[in-house]
Amino acid sequence: MDRVFLTIRLTTRTTSKEAILVLEDGTLVRGAGFGALKKICGEVVFNTGMVGYPESITDPSYKGQILMQTYPLVGNYGVFPDHFESDHPQIEGYIIHELCRQPNHWSSIITLDDWLEESGVPGIEGVDTRMLTKKIRISGTMLGILWTYEKENEPNISKLKDEVKNILDPNKRELAYEVATDKVKRFDIGSEKNIVLIDCGVKSSIIKNIMSRGFNVIQVPPKTSASQIIDMNPLGVVLSNGPGDPKMYSEVIQTTRQIVDEKVPIFGICLGCQILALSLGGDTYKLKFGHRGQNHPCIDLETGRCYITSQNHGYAVDEESTKRIGFNITLINANDKTVEGIVHRSLPLMAVQFHPESSPGPHDTNFLFDQFLNKLNKNGGFPHA
Repeated sequence: MDRVFLTIRLTTRTTSKEAILVLEDGTLVRGAGFGALKKICGEVVFNTGMVGYPESITDPSYKGQILMQTYPLVGNYGVFPDHFESDHPQIEGYIIHELCRQPNHWSSIITLDDWLEESGVPGIEGVDTRMLTKKIRISGTMLGILWTYEKENEPNISKLKDEVKNILDPNKRELAYEVATDKVKRFDIGSEKNIVLIDCGVKSSIIKNIMSRGFNVIQVPPKTSASQIIDMNPLGVVLSNGPGDPKMYSEVIQTTRQIVDEKVPIFGICLGCQILALSLGGDTYKLKFGHRGQNHPCIDLETGRCYITSQNHGYAVDEESTKRIGFNITLINANDKTVEGIVHRSLPLMAVQFHPESSPGPHDTNFLFDQFLNKLNKNGGFPHA
């Protein structure tokens, strides 16, 4: 990924900003503002991770969303670009309980407040995030407006409550096409083995994990045709993570189906898992409040082992439709029993709903890259359930 340069700031300041959050059900929350002076709208979601806020903020899967952290203190170790999962923050806005304005870590070059201000992302702190998280768990994710403003510029509350009822659900947009690359990028390590990565909003750690295992990576835009991908002569194809409703990406679904027909091995990650299922005639659905955090337990149905996984998605693969189209379910979520891993019974296809690259999160499932890529090294062999 391109190197990102940030201004180094060692000073802190007392904020003169205030902020307001309005949800579509009429909930209104006031707090102190930080980051950019700006009004934004989006889908309000929560992340249960205790660490990893730079990785989450730069994860393209959060495009269109206002992210809330359930962990009470955020910003305590500052910001360093090596932790980024893309070139810049992808979230629309940020909701936290308490902002640390004086981070203490050897790698930090800028505070969270200053970074979001430079990046044009508004934030609100001093919020009862426990109350808001409970509300979302009961009612489901909701659309909202977040406005960070100078104290003397008090917004019109009545107008905001009317406005929030009419904002567009970002999941109705083709969000993946907004965050994916628009040109082919090659990450060449001098290998004779190529992996084509269909970018729907890929995290940089996925690319790093593939390269570290001895493969060149060819990152292609999501609307790249199947024939173009086949002409690149890949040993395998990786379908990346990304934001939004998988059913919005008909071009990627069609391309994936054509690649399946060519018997090219495919590994789907998160959104890629959903697209792979849809390409063979499966179905997906929206979760009530999604899975976002680094502490989601998944059960291996063959061994009974529990893996702790990093997750960020609002949609899931329908279990019955997946079985119908030739997949065996290999992993399920221990909390809600949703599908977390699939392997096809006769085709070289595998996918997981979580993030084996972690970043942030535990590395329990990093071996899945080996499981996929090592088989490609053995004359195109592939594990079947």
